[in-house]
Amino acid sequence: MWATAWKETSFWLDDVCPLSDFSETVKSKVDLVVIGSGYTGLHAALQTARAGKEVLVIDSGYPGYGCSTRNGGQISTSVKPSYNKLARKVGSDRAMAIRQEGEFSLEWIEDFILEENIDCDFSRCGRFHAAHSPEHYDQLARDSETVKKSEKIACYVVPKQEQYNELGTDLYHGGIVFPRHASLHPAKYHHGLLSRVLEAGAKVVGQCEAQHINKTNIGFEVKTTQGFVKCNDVVVATNGYTSSLTPWLQRRVIPIGSYIIATDEIEPQLMKKLFPTNRIVSDTCKVVYYYRPSPDHKRILFGGRVSAKETDPSVSAPKLFQDLIRIFPELENTKITHSWLGKVAYTFDELAHTGCHDGIFYSMGYCGSGVSMASYLGMRLGQKVLGLPEGKTAFDDLPFPTRPLYTGNPWFLPAVVSWYRWRDQKQIALAQNISDQKSFLA
Repeated sequence: MWATAWKETSFWLDDVCPLSDFSETVKSKVDLVVIGSGYTGLHAALQTARAGKEVLVIDSGYPGYGCSTRNGGQISTSVKPSYNKLARKVGSDRAMAIRQEGEFSLEWIEDFILEENIDCDFSRCGRFHAAHSPEHYDQLARDSETVKKSEKIACYVVPKQEQYNELGTDLYHGGIVFPRHASLHPAKYHHGLLSRVLEAGAKVVGQCEAQHINKTNIGFEVKTTQGFVKCNDVVVATNGYTSSLTPWLQRRVIPIGSYIIATDEIEPQLMKKLFPTNRIVSDTCKVVYYYRPSPDHKRILFGGRVSAKETDPSVSAPKLFQDLIRIFPELENTKITHSWLGKVAYTFDELAHTGCHDGIFYSMGYCGSGVSMASYLGMRLGQKVLGLPEGKTAFDDLPFPTRPLYTGNPWFLPAVVSWYRWRDQKQIALAQNISDQKSFLA
């Protein structure tokens, strides 16, 4: 299974060279301190720095060390709840506006990449969302009619008998294609974004942990491991790495490890058989898997939640590999070259949240679909800091729920994941038994 020199690091980082060592000392006073150097924080920094603000971005690790260089590089509309589900919670108009923000984020990120001339292998490859049971295919078919008619979202269903046109496996029972969904190289994208932030005059300092935020009469004072920084405004952009630095936010996001493996190079004809359209892929399991060809179409990057409890890449890789070959048995002898993880942040209502609490600006909780939404809401967050009306979004002022006794440690996660995994496996087994019976009778 293991390649000779497999790495416990993100595959994406192999192609990116650091821009600098980011070990500078912090200034004692700036206009804005941004805590977190992922997509959200850097886009907020870019907006404010280009507007003439003196901006300091700090990160407890190396800039981009978190999920911004560790995700699967898949881009969707990023809003998980359906229109109908949202409408029951927030009303039809607000629900439609939130869903439209997802579409805006998808279109906006392509425009941004083109305008900024960022080389990050962006591709409108489309997504194949696979049904793990016939019942889920029927639901996808019904949902597709709704999103086409009411939300004008381009999509079409693919029945099981045509599945090989999209994906070379017999495991699923058809699916739905979203032709506008996209992919990119996440580390190259982060690298390009970071370079634009530095060119705009912002200062980015790594290995500089924010330890305390103190509100003053004229703004804030941020205590860091490199000293105190006075500022007018603070942006918290920590997402899956949100800590006790901001207890109110920590109580509202659920950090979840997402694990990914990269295969060794695969023979071109086999890759063409498995991914005839080079689309990104996800499925309808509650414990979801997401996977795609590498930008050069030579490898498979395969990710998901592999266990009820958090683990490390050497433990997660064999589990992911078993799921990979369950989908593609032809890969049984393929080697794994990379295995890594990143932390995403879920919320109790499955929505991203952005706004200002106690004077501190924030955006987080992208629920595993944050490449475009983190970028888009980070941009809007920067506009909020500047007091611009265009910074307002449909996510503003949404109730940001938590649960009693929850303080940021997802103690309930093992039970929830175990339950969902058991249900997924039961549905898959039942669907397989029915399929086997039909084949026997035929």
